[in-house]
Amino acid sequence: MTTTMLDDRSVTPKRRHPRALVATASLAVALVLCVLIGLSVGSSAMSIGDLLRTLTGDGTSGEQLIVFDLRMPRVAGAVVIGASLAIAGALTQTFARNPLASPDILGVTSGASLGAVAAIVLAGGTYSVGAGLLSVGVPLAAVIGAVIAAALIYALAWRDGVDTYRLILIGIGLTAMFGGVTSYLIARAQISAAATAAQWLVGSLSGISWASVWPVVIVLVVVLPIALLQTKNLDISQLGDEMPVALGVSVQRHRLVVIACAVVLTAAAVSAGGPIEFVAFVAPQIARRLGGYGRPPLIASALMGAIIVAGGDAITRGTPLTVPVGIITAIIGAPYLIWLLTRRSSKGSTA
Repeated sequence: MTTTMLDDRSVTPKRRHPRALVATASLAVALVLCVLIGLSVGSSAMSIGDLLRTLTGDGTSGEQLIVFDLRMPRVAGAVVIGASLAIAGALTQTFARNPLASPDILGVTSGASLGAVAAIVLAGGTYSVGAGLLSVGVPLAAVIGAVIAAALIYALAWRDGVDTYRLILIGIGLTAMFGGVTSYLIARAQISAAATAAQWLVGSLSGISWASVWPVVIVLVVVLPIALLQTKNLDISQLGDEMPVALGVSVQRHRLVVIACAVVLTAAAVSAGGPIEFVAFVAPQIARRLGGYGRPPLIASALMGAIIVAGGDAITRGTPLTVPVGIITAIIGAPYLIWLLTRRSSKGSTA
């Protein structure tokens, strides 16, 4: 399970550098287009000309209300949530040297979901702990759930250090367990609470406000530089477990920093928009293949994740498909997961 990324590092640095720059610049341009489209589509569609005129301050009061007060928080939320999830996925996939090792697979996302659903369901008045959970709020409950899940996974995987293969297996098991507990809570909940929890679990940006967006922005601004400082060690870690030690890298401390960054980013994103599935899994791999990188790149992955979420949300608002953005990302991600597993199975049988 740990050889895929090494096998794909067939592009030499001299060839990869300009290709990576072109890919990153292209993703940045595509993201700008997605943002403009996201601001222009909706129940009151606007032309690009009207949108640009409004953004420069020449729009009518109605247009400014639509763009700045109603649509901009949602589009900004889509961008930062997608970027956060994608960076988290790039970090976990890189340190595990496995494209399947995204926060979704490792159980961090399901832990955040369990925390949020517990806050929604148990706060419905059925249980005595409801008042306490209601006081912390759904976003904070999601953060607490993600942190507890990550700590549990890391502790169970620890055996004189963390082996990435064991970490993934434990993560898969705990993901199933968290999912089972979440389903049980919803099944025992009152109808209104169950409906609210089920809607939250789908992953939607409907109703998101600046109050939900700013915490994600702050987390992204703080954590991204820390993650970028790990770039050199992430490159070295691709050479195996022995080489980083020989080069003086503190492997366990490096992995702890990487996991902490991924957990915080995932928790912040999930607390704002719900568990928008497959973004952390798909975006780093698409960015890696576009740029010819040897491992998932952080900046290009962030741009790709923002494009997926912002573009998916624009599709839900600009077409008759009135579905949450989590459905769109699942439609994109599930076939990719099947293709990836089939491709790996085919390689294994061939070998």
